[in-house]
Amino acid sequence: MSKFLLAACLVGFVLGAGGCGGGQNGTSDTIVLGHLASMTGDTATFGTSCDEGVRLALEQINADGGVLGKQVVVITEDDRSVTSEARTAANKLITRDRVVALIGEIASSRSIAAAPVAQAAKIPMLSPGSTNPKVTEEGDYIFRSCFIDPFQGTAMATFAMENLGLRRFAILYANNSDYSVGLRDFFKEAVLANGGEIVAEESYAEKADKDFKAQLTKIKETNPEAIYACGYYTEVGLIARQARELGITVPLLGGDGWDSDVTVQSGGQAVEGAYFTNHYAPDQDRPEVQKFVADYKARYNGKVPDAMAILGYDAMRLMADAIERAGSTDGAAIRDALAATQGFPGASGTITMDEHRNANKPAVVVQIRNGKFEYVTEVAPK
Repeated sequence: MSKFLLAACLVGFVLGAGGCGGGQNGTSDTIVLGHLASMTGDTATFGTSCDEGVRLALEQINADGGVLGKQVVVITEDDRSVTSEARTAANKLITRDRVVALIGEIASSRSIAAAPVAQAAKIPMLSPGSTNPKVTEEGDYIFRSCFIDPFQGTAMATFAMENLGLRRFAILYANNSDYSVGLRDFFKEAVLANGGEIVAEESYAEKADKDFKAQLTKIKETNPEAIYACGYYTEVGLIARQARELGITVPLLGGDGWDSDVTVQSGGQAVEGAYFTNHYAPDQDRPEVQKFVADYKARYNGKVPDAMAILGYDAMRLMADAIERAGSTDGAAIRDALAATQGFPGASGTITMDEHRNANKPAVVVQIRNGKFEYVTEVAPK
């Protein structure tokens, strides 16, 4: 039994669950949900931050009386940041723990791997942060509560061209990442549609490559006005440092995969001034954001929440709301309630599900200033 499952069992016992059974086989006073997350491995900050957001929301929900008059238990299963393990983890939560619904994953490749398992079992799955369009294409039980990459890639291209006045771009992407390849495609499409130019496209292997100087040297020769590095935080700091070592001084641009303290820790001064699209910024003056930040800091010893934390928080609250509206823990009923979501007041923005089970919600552009992620502007969905 993993430490995460053990912790969930103890919570379940305290709340009267008496064990780790879930779904239709759970006890009469509990509802058991599964959280699929990268609690360890290369992208562990995604999973741990999301889990902290989920559990903050869970505590608030249970303190307010739970869902359908029952307390809610969440079992977190670690996929170790490995795509194949995401499928295994989802299967464990469904067959072993009998959860009535799944929250997760953050990374698109892992959500794409887990989605067929949930769809086959007719268990609703809600991804807090997977932005690749393929995630929800698996079937009608698969949802997400975040924006998707066509919007995110277009938002960054539009910002760079209209706000920064840039026209010539190079792209550096991970060729073995659904997330990175998707962002490359949508950013490129938006730049070309608006009269801009892609002067270079270079790729690397996520997790395997640590030296990017060959690709960056080729990019430098094309004289771009900015580089769109559309991978995860695991590489972006190294990319930034190596770019600056080669004398590349143009702005660096990215997507929400940059959102981790590791970006600043590994990139240092090399990432100062860079821009990336994200789901929120902790210094936004929206009351919903400021309440969430205050609650999170109070719960986690003053820690400033990243975007994955607020996404986990919103996903947990939305799933609880959907079960309440469904009036049942039946999978089909929860699916129908999620699909009918209109104007849900998320801390990261108002959430409405479209016909493809994707959330229609705004994005923000943030800039790295003095080692912090600071709000620049909000981009509304069309």
